[in-house]
Amino acid sequence: MSDDRKHLEYMSLALEQARKCGVTLTAFCVGAIIVEDSTNTVIATGYSRELPGNTHAEQNCLTKLLSETTAARADTRYSLYTTMEPCSERLSGNTPCTDSIIKYNNSSERKKRGLGRVEAVFVGVKEPGDFIMNNVGQDKLLANGVGYIHISGLEEEILEVARKGHSNI
Repeated sequence: MSDDRKHLEYMSLALEQARKCGVTLTAFCVGAIIVEDSTNTVIATGYSRELPGNTHAEQNCLTKLLSETTAARADTRYSLYTTMEPCSERLSGNTPCTDSIIKYNNSSERKKRGLGRVEAVFVGVKEPGDFIMNNVGQDKLLANGVGYIHISGLEEEILEVARKGHSNI
């Protein structure tokens, strides 16, 4: 399977996660998955508001990864696929997803458990300016050694799901 097809397949799995989100007028419905690169195995999934506390998809993937995944090798590489660019600001005051990814990569808990790093984030769409006007997630990830790759082909579908229940947009 070509890399393009593989990436589109993983993005489709992230979109399936986004479809699980409940309707809300004040946030996007986003889905994410984490893949272990060496085995092409999905090791964590998440969607917006899946876990308590107004959580985001990427945050939920990382929480599950830290709590449910058995130790691997610390040099294992992970890729995170998310339907929308990880946020760089949260109006709720919660930790932005970009910061959560960077914090996970640098965490002593990750290292102690022998879990790998998120080496790349694959994104279906940039965050629209519906709630936050200037998402700098891409810049923050790149500045912290995390790759940022746009996967094209599902943009319209992703935005339709992301805005589920948004009648005025």
